[in-house]
Amino acid sequence: MRYEPRPQEFGAAADPVLQGSPRDPGVIGGDDGAPVVAEDDDVRARRIRRRLLIAGGAIVALLAALVFLLNHGGANTDFAPQDVAQSVTVISPGRSSVAGTITATGTLAARRPMPVGVVGEGGNVVSIPVEAGDWVRQGQVLAVIDRSVQTEQARSLQAQIDVAQADLRLAQSNLERANLLVDRGFISQANIDQLTATRDASRAQVRVAQAQYREAQARNARLNIVAPAAGLVLARNVELGQVVSGGAEALFTIARGGEMEVLARLGEGELAQMRAGVPAEVSPVGTQERFTGQVWQVSPIIDQTNRQGTARIALDYDEALRPGGFATVRINAGALVAPLLPESAIQTAPDGSSFVYVVGRDDKVARRPVRLGTVTGQGIAIAEGLDGSERIVLRAGGFLSEGDTVRPVLQRPAAPRPAAAPQPAS
Repeated sequence: MRYEPRPQEFGAAADPVLQGSPRDPGVIGGDDGAPVVAEDDDVRARRIRRRLLIAGGAIVALLAALVFLLNHGGANTDFAPQDVAQSVTVISPGRSSVAGTITATGTLAARRPMPVGVVGEGGNVVSIPVEAGDWVRQGQVLAVIDRSVQTEQARSLQAQIDVAQADLRLAQSNLERANLLVDRGFISQANIDQLTATRDASRAQVRVAQAQYREAQARNARLNIVAPAAGLVLARNVELGQVVSGGAEALFTIARGGEMEVLARLGEGELAQMRAGVPAEVSPVGTQERFTGQVWQVSPIIDQTNRQGTARIALDYDEALRPGGFATVRINAGALVAPLLPESAIQTAPDGSSFVYVVGRDDKVARRPVRLGTVTGQGIAIAEGLDGSERIVLRAGGFLSEGDTVRPVLQRPAAPRPAAAPQPAS
C-alpha cells in the first residue's frame, strides 16, 4: 500500500501527477514516471521571495498614493491643517418689563436734628433731669446752671425799681402843691415847669429800673437749658459739675418729633429717576425688620469725588432705627423695559466697568460696554448699551478676545413673564 502526500505539504499546486513516498519525501514522480528529486530549501526560498516582492509592491503603491494626495488633494482633504472655529452659546435677550427697584445703602439719621447748647453766660451745671433716649416736650428743662450771683443782681435791680417809684411819688406831690400856690402868686411858672420836669424824669427812671430788672430775669432764665421743640433726646454731652459757656459744643441733640431718615447714596443715573414722594423700603443692618418710608428730598448736587448724590427717605420713629447705623434701601422707581441677561454673560473690566461680548453677522466677537440696572430673579437688567436684538455670548466670555471668530449656537430664552420682581437683598 502506497502513501500519497497532500500537495500543501510541499507548497506545490494540487496535481495528480505529483506523487511521492512517505519514506522518501524528496522523490516526486515525473512526466515519464521516473523519480525526480526536489530540494525543500529551494521551494521555501522561492516562496519567501514571492511574498517579499508582493509586500514591497504594496508598500510602494501605498506611499505613491499618499504622496499624490498630499501634493494634489488641496485644502479640503482630511490631511490639510484647518482652523476650527470655537463653538459658543449665544442668546438674543430681547426686552422685558422689569420692576424698577433701585437698591442702595445709606446711613440712618435724625430727619431734623436739633443741637442744644448754652445761650447765656454759662457757669457750673447743677442739675440734669433728662437722659439720652428720653422724650421731652417743648420748653422742658434739660439742664440747670448755677445762678446764685445772678439772682442777687436781680434782687438789687428790683430794689432800684422801688427807689425810682418813691422818687416819682415825691415829684408828683411837689408838682401838685406847686399848682395850688401858683394862683396865689407864691410860686412862679418857672418853678412849675421845673417841678414838672422832675416828675417826668422820675417816671422815666422807674421805667429804666423795670427794664433792667426784666433783663436780669431773662438772663437768669437762659441759665435753664430747655428743649426748643418736642422730640427724642439722642445725645447728652454734659455732666454734673461741668463748667459750660456760650458757643461751646452742644450739650444735647434732639430729634424733632422723633422723625428719622435714611441718607441713601445713589449714582447720577439712579438719582435722575428719583422724585419726592416715591415709596421706599428700609432694612437696618442687624435686624430682619423692614420699614416703609418715602423719599422727601433729592440732593440738588452731585459729589465730584465719587459722582454720587443723596436721596433722603423719611421714616417714622422706631426703636430699631438708630441714627448712625447702616441700612439697605429699596426704592420703587417704576417699571423699566430693558434686556435681561444672566450673570454669566456679563464681564468685568480691570477698571470695574461692565461689558458683554456681541457676535456680529460675520461671526466675529466684539466687546460692548454696558451699564447695569436692576438685579432681579430672572437676571440683570441692562440699563444702557444693548437694545435686545444682539447675539450675546452666554458663557465662556473669559476665554474670548475681541475679533475672535466663533461658531455661535443660539439658545432660546425662557418664556417671558409679565414683570421681573426685584431680587430681595441678602
